[in-house]
Amino acid sequence: MLPIRSLAPDCLRGLKAVLFDIDDTITKDGLLLEEAYAALWALRRAGITAIPVTGRPAGWCDLIARQWPVAGVVGENGAFAYYLVEGRLKTLHHPAAPDPGTTRARLAALGQAALAAFPGLRLAKDQPFRVFDVALDFAEEPPDLGLEFAGRVKEFCEAQGARAKVSSIHVNAWFGDYDKLSMAEFFLSTVLEISPTDYEKAVFYFGDSPNDEPMFGRFPLSCGVANVQRYRAFMNHLPSFVTERPFGYGFAEGCSIILKLLESC
Repeated sequence: MLPIRSLAPDCLRGLKAVLFDIDDTITKDGLLLEEAYAALWALRRAGITAIPVTGRPAGWCDLIARQWPVAGVVGENGAFAYYLVEGRLKTLHHPAAPDPGTTRARLAALGQAALAAFPGLRLAKDQPFRVFDVALDFAEEPPDLGLEFAGRVKEFCEAQGARAKVSSIHVNAWFGDYDKLSMAEFFLSTVLEISPTDYEKAVFYFGDSPNDEPMFGRFPLSCGVANVQRYRAFMNHLPSFVTERPFGYGFAEGCSIILKLLESC
């Protein structure tokens, strides 16, 4: 990982979209930071599309798509994207996402099995607002059960036939062959009409944890906020760049550098 300040202006020729994780990438201690939110408005003023790509639930994503200065939001680790067209909320489901009615019982059973197998694990408080996955909290609320514990929960869910990812706070598990990356690419090509052949120059991604790994591996223009360093031993694909500051402060730092470099292009 190179310092974000080493980013060359030529790397940003053709930049169209900044994609980013939410928890611990633009937040700190669960709060959306002022600096990070201001950075989203700065991107909009510069004509750069902003898109959160998150494990957070459909209920949260509905609000984000309506009230944040973003072009849309990918939610529940890639099950769907919400976006506005002339003030109306539109939904784009991943082609591999299951019917919610048929998968709800399986998700509930998986969640209960995980809770029984791992004392101290708990359902995330945002679970009632989810449609396509079960979120198992290991660090959002105390006690923090640690990354090794989260890794065992992930392996347990995968052994039950689910896909699972570890974020900075949750283990998310779902049934369906999709993830953050595949839905982000589907949204970029279908809604924003950005060709996959242009992704390497058109897309910049910010993240902080192992569930961002597919995005880091796909987009050469990728950056971890400084707290990504905590997860180095748990990741095979690291971001190309890293900020000096952690959490949403790092996101604001990175966006500021990008916007200054764009002015010189």
